[in-house]
Amino acid sequence: MDSITDTNEVERHDVVVIGGGPAGLAAALGARRAGAADVLLIERDKNLGGILNQCVHDGFGLFLYNESISGPEYAERLAEDAVKESVRCETGAMALDLSPDGVLRVNSRSGYRLIRASAVVLAMGCRERTREMIEIPGTRPAGIFTAGSAQNLVNLQNIRIGTNAVILGSGDIGLIMARRLVFEGIRVSGVFEIMPWPNGLERNVRQCLMDFGIPLELSHTVIEVKGRDRVESVTVAAVDEGFAPVPGTEREVPCDTLLLSVGLIPENELSKRAGVELSPLTGGAVVDETLMTSVPGIFSCGNVLHIHDVADFASHEGFEAGAHAARFAMEGPGSGEKFRIVPGANIRYVLPQLVRPGTTQFELNFRVTRPVRVCRVSVRGRASGKTYFHKKYRRLLPSELQRIIIRPAVEDEMEIECHE
Repeated sequence: MDSITDTNEVERHDVVVIGGGPAGLAAALGARRAGAADVLLIERDKNLGGILNQCVHDGFGLFLYNESISGPEYAERLAEDAVKESVRCETGAMALDLSPDGVLRVNSRSGYRLIRASAVVLAMGCRERTREMIEIPGTRPAGIFTAGSAQNLVNLQNIRIGTNAVILGSGDIGLIMARRLVFEGIRVSGVFEIMPWPNGLERNVRQCLMDFGIPLELSHTVIEVKGRDRVESVTVAAVDEGFAPVPGTEREVPCDTLLLSVGLIPENELSKRAGVELSPLTGGAVVDETLMTSVPGIFSCGNVLHIHDVADFASHEGFEAGAHAARFAMEGPGSGEKFRIVPGANIRYVLPQLVRPGTTQFELNFRVTRPVRVCRVSVRGRASGKTYFHKKYRRLLPSELQRIIIRPAVEDEMEIECHE
């Protein structure tokens, strides 16, 4: 999008938040509480809350509100706080484009318009991987759903999606839907995960599968879908270390429904249009310790930045991003020099990936590449050898995001490692 000069036709705001889910609502609140006088939140759906609205199970709010509430209740509390604190929330509004200098093209119920923001917070969330993305062979019958779309149909539209289901993948939404289908009287024949460990939270494996006698088969995948008008069965097989099906392990599992819970992808098309640098490890933006992207004044948080396993953590990140966006809008950019933070042994990714020299007391997020027991996590300067963090852990899992605090002043590029 070409840069636009300021005219009376351009609407202006201090901070604009794109996305009204748990991260976006928190970002808008964080911006207001940090002193931004004019905060606009735009959400393309007709309601605020994002994916929370279809998550009717409890388990939300344990960190933010110190109690276990449902997704809709969690969304309602955040939305009520946003209204009370004078955040302008506009639903049914789609951000079509974003320029590097903070100009948005927005189509909404009030029509098409241009908005210039002193700072922008990206909180667009994520989308699910589909059958086409993982290339499952076979016919193309009805009865194949992503776990999130099935959740929407069952919880919001009261639609019975089948009678006998198989779930491919052990992401948290798939695990939760396994239990939900049982509640709806739908048999779940099994959950098949291609990795040798579950990809969802341990508590969801226990509460959603083990407590209901639903089998979880690791190192297995669906290699074929059968059926003409409706799914009739799937063929599953064990996989080797290279994830290739093992000959002779194939078996047919009768079912009329296949749910896919095979990963989430940050929704970064708008970020790309703004010229934001993306990480091949997270699929989200490369950010510094303030959650600012490579484009000054554009911040990112929540599932559009990296996939979270707990909504409260996405909100926590949103509060931080909003507060930093407000400070940017009021004070302008700080120092341009930044050091890299890189993942080392047994670390899948680290976030933020950049930090300003001299920074103290900032949060670092990381995931391990595989389950590890009795391990040590260390963060050290690559040139200086300075120890910024060191801690022993009894166990770390890829499905659980870890958050640590770095307190010493940053002097050089840093590397995080995990050793058993």
